[in-house]
Amino acid sequence: MNLTPLVEPDRVHKSVYTNPAIFDVEMEKIWEKVWVYCGHESQVPAPGDYHAVTIGRQPMIMVRQADGSVGVLYNRCPHRGVQLVGNLKGHAGNSFVCSYHAWSFFLDGSVRAIPLAKGYEGTRMTKENPDCNVKRAARVDSYRGFVFASLAHDGPSLSEFLGEARVAFDDMCDRSPVGEVEVVPICHRVVQHSNWKFFMENQLDALHPSVTHQSTGIAAGRVEKRLKAERGAAPLYYHYLSAFASSFELWDSVQTINFPRGHGILKAYMGLRPQDPDTLEYEALLKQAYGEQKTEEYLSRSIHHVLVYPYLSVQSPLQQLRCLRPISADKTLSEIWHFRLKGAPEAIYRRSLWYYNLVNSPATMINADDLENWTKGQWGLASNGGDWVSFHRYAGDDRVENGVTYSNHGTSEAVMRNQFRAWTEYVSA
Repeated sequence: MNLTPLVEPDRVHKSVYTNPAIFDVEMEKIWEKVWVYCGHESQVPAPGDYHAVTIGRQPMIMVRQADGSVGVLYNRCPHRGVQLVGNLKGHAGNSFVCSYHAWSFFLDGSVRAIPLAKGYEGTRMTKENPDCNVKRAARVDSYRGFVFASLAHDGPSLSEFLGEARVAFDDMCDRSPVGEVEVVPICHRVVQHSNWKFFMENQLDALHPSVTHQSTGIAAGRVEKRLKAERGAAPLYYHYLSAFASSFELWDSVQTINFPRGHGILKAYMGLRPQDPDTLEYEALLKQAYGEQKTEEYLSRSIHHVLVYPYLSVQSPLQQLRCLRPISADKTLSEIWHFRLKGAPEAIYRRSLWYYNLVNSPATMINADDLENWTKGQWGLASNGGDWVSFHRYAGDDRVENGVTYSNHGTSEAVMRNQFRAWTEYVSA
């Protein structure tokens, strides 16, 4: 299937969002080849701990192995194909045991025991046959505790794949006095009735917040303003919401930086360094750990969102991470995680928790606004009202240096154009 004609420099054909056959190509040529995020090492702290995950259409298990390393296995018994684990997380002890015929496997996937082995004598189903082991992901690697797997034996290394988007994990971990984060073991999961691309395009779309989130932002801004007048200050969490109603001029003044492979950054628009006692205590810990200069460098990074294309949105200053798991052309699961900065005061964690619940949870008005638009977008593209999706805003106005596209306007659709350049390269490979 030749998909190249469906993508032009400033527009794409609607079928890339709606056609199930194209979705199948994406799963094969993108999701089941690139490095995909599986989870954080702290989700599987002890040998035998596991976390189930999906890579493309493949059910997988991230597991802490007996030697302390983290492995990723296909969630499939090599005997009759039954999934070895049916729940999202758990502890396997020193082996996985199939619930159907009790075949058992060591934590690295190698076969441990075949019950009633005499019945397999003279066949290929013996412990000596590698096909009786649970199949492993072709490659597994991690960066600063974040675990990725690729189902392809060949391709760029994890570091090469992430490129400049590594800053998402550096920025998150560097904000800890010990340079590490740990997952908070609560995950919000949302099924959106739309194609996965709607989510990825939306994350760095600086034009939509003042429209889509106006009602929430304006209401929060009024309360924030009143509290400041009455008390001299308002809790930071009001600012989390009121910032969504910033003026078009402010949104247009921020910048997106768009990297090869579809990754990108939305630079910061939200001031998050108040000078209250909690922040001063926290910054003192960072200075003690890293020194004045490094602390300032870490806390002054201009980042709001970092995208790892095609599935990850990281809000590193607030330790938030959203990961996509596509289900079909018009259905996508998003996992929403947040992290605790090791060694940081509890009050700093509480700030990230507020953001997690106010902005990123399924119950928020912000999330509901976006989900409504993406669903209506999917419905609209299924209609006969037009064949093309426009990405013309500020086309030709961006600055390109060494393969990196810098928007001259925050509301430029450079983000979407960059993502589809990467998409075309992947599906044409």
